[in-house]
Amino acid sequence: MAEKNPGGHAGAAGRAPTADSADAIRNVVLVGHSGAGKTTLVEHLLAATGTIQRTGRVEDGNTVTDFDEVEVRQQRSVNLALAPLVYNDIKINLLDTPGYADFVGDLRAGLRAADAALFVVSASEGVDGLTQMLWEECAQVGMPRAVVITKIDHQRADFDEVLATCQDVFGDGVAPLYLPVITNGHVNGLIGLLSQKFFNYATGNRSEKEPGPEYETQIAEHRDSLIEGIIQESEDESLMERYLEGEPIDTKVLIEDLEKAVARGSFYPVLCSGTGVGAVEVLEIITQGFPAPAEHPMPEITTLDGKQVRDITCNADGPLVAEVVKTTSDPYVGRISLVRVFSGTLRPDMTVHVSGHGLAERGHEDHDVDERIGTLTSPLGKQQRGVAKGVAGDIVAVAKLSRAETGDTLSDVDNPLLMTSWTMPDPLLPVAIQAKSKADEDKLSQALGRLVAEDPTLRLENNAETRQLVLWCMGEAHTDVLLDRLAKRHGVEVERIELRVPLRETFGGECKAMGRNVKQTGGHGQYAICHLQVEPLPSGGGFEFVDKIVGGVVPRQFIPSVEKGVRAQMERGVVAGYPMVDVRVTLYDGKAHSVDSSDMAFQIAGQLALKEAATKVPTLLLEPVDELAVLVADDYVGSVMSDLSSRRGRVLGTEPVGTGRTLVKAEVPELELVRYAIDLRSMSHGTGMFTRTFLRYEPLPSHLAGKLAAAE
Repeated sequence: MAEKNPGGHAGAAGRAPTADSADAIRNVVLVGHSGAGKTTLVEHLLAATGTIQRTGRVEDGNTVTDFDEVEVRQQRSVNLALAPLVYNDIKINLLDTPGYADFVGDLRAGLRAADAALFVVSASEGVDGLTQMLWEECAQVGMPRAVVITKIDHQRADFDEVLATCQDVFGDGVAPLYLPVITNGHVNGLIGLLSQKFFNYATGNRSEKEPGPEYETQIAEHRDSLIEGIIQESEDESLMERYLEGEPIDTKVLIEDLEKAVARGSFYPVLCSGTGVGAVEVLEIITQGFPAPAEHPMPEITTLDGKQVRDITCNADGPLVAEVVKTTSDPYVGRISLVRVFSGTLRPDMTVHVSGHGLAERGHEDHDVDERIGTLTSPLGKQQRGVAKGVAGDIVAVAKLSRAETGDTLSDVDNPLLMTSWTMPDPLLPVAIQAKSKADEDKLSQALGRLVAEDPTLRLENNAETRQLVLWCMGEAHTDVLLDRLAKRHGVEVERIELRVPLRETFGGECKAMGRNVKQTGGHGQYAICHLQVEPLPSGGGFEFVDKIVGGVVPRQFIPSVEKGVRAQMERGVVAGYPMVDVRVTLYDGKAHSVDSSDMAFQIAGQLALKEAATKVPTLLLEPVDELAVLVADDYVGSVMSDLSSRRGRVLGTEPVGTGRTLVKAEVPELELVRYAIDLRSMSHGTGMFTRTFLRYEPLPSHLAGKLAAAE
């Protein structure tokens, strides 16, 4: 920790940091809710190592990692961004992630590329539900974590309260390493609980001295708790016994045990950060406590035919296995792929195999192609700095991989491999769009293809039934960013239109109808008469065609023609233009002519008969109904169930999931779910999740059916 070695070797500004082995690399993702101070913390760490000359401000739009024009305008992160630096001869790849739930795709990409996580919590706002969920996700995979409480110099900051919240929400193993010293709202320095030293920042430079006697009680209370926590995680079983007997434990031993426990992911130190305070301490925990890439478990790797490969490790001399964790498209530079190298070494001008599998339902077709690596760079925000190679464990950017998309695997051409893709949430907010002009329409397809390649949380749908182009997004903010990129980056103007939900039609009763197609225009005419009986089938019954012709009144060769005509009319609908379902049609009589009857004549007769039937019995509109599974914190179950009922939903039941969460199951019409992704997030303060599965079609209430029919 910083107490053991307060000095640090800073990185040089303007030059890309490099590493020759995985042991000299740390990949760290910053996680926390929007506004917690992740981007500002990155600025402080970059400045503390000399990577940048002065810190930028989110409000001024001049930070390193928030360089996208959307981020500058909205004053929040929406993209995963890389910021490498060097400290104590260790290259640290900082991955700044968005804190807003709509951009969870980039957040999960950052978790995949990293070997440890810094959970950033604001001293003035505390822990939100999304941060708690992400902590639990990291716990499931054993990712090492530390907590940084930021904004300790904020006027509403309460370090002790937020620390207590973190310990309560995150669970066992969360303990502070430092306590802030605040005088008249100004942070003067930090007290190291293990070294019992005061690190003074009052002069702008970090210096060390003894803390005053007024801090003895506070230090003793937190120090005892910290030491007990470290000893509990120690591999030396005699240490606790010696401690309980009153034997003093060497601080060096405690620090070594602490570092091992942090690297294992079983102990989670809490640090603090403010303006000009705490950067060195955070850098020390990263370089000495967090694991090197070789210590982190390798993601599952298979051959292209699915056979698991187990003998690959994080070795620069091993077979190449790398993954595209982020893709961006620049109209001037082209496609840039941010790549985490898990094994082998990536070099410019080498040819690699690019594999992408498993995301076809989101518009990412499976692909296996060979591509040549272009320039390798080490990004610092928008600045691209050339590097000679990317070794196992490192993160680099590759220019102009034309087919590579986010989530793709890069491997040796002679030994193609595939990494199991990370889990991505389903986009559940449908947004219908159309081009504003013919010129925009011509460019829209290519622009959308680029967006889909960049963002695996986006799904593109060309709905054949409604003839609408639908973007399935994560939320309203995600939608706004996508449309902004279409306009600003790709020069395509689109407008949002009302989403149409694909309905169905069916007959509300049984009747008989005749289709008469008799025309004489000189020469061969048309002659076909058919008598049909139509009746509704139960939901899900589909379509049945029954032949009850006797005596050859309709020749055998024309009976399939009647069915073909009926099916064609059912596809077009008979009232509002929606396909017709759940109908039995019986052909029981008809007439034909030896010369003028034909296949087409009887097709038309079948269509006319179905239309006539629609004038004799009510025609019902059917709406799709989905089965919904909503996972929310227990505090919001009542609100969610009440809201589902207001959406004409039927709540089927609830069941507890883990600690403090409940799964609510319901059946809800799709018409009521168009904006549910937004409404659920509002109700649950960003923590609710849901899945939906088509269940069946049901009759639409008459008052809604009338409105929809009138709108057609």
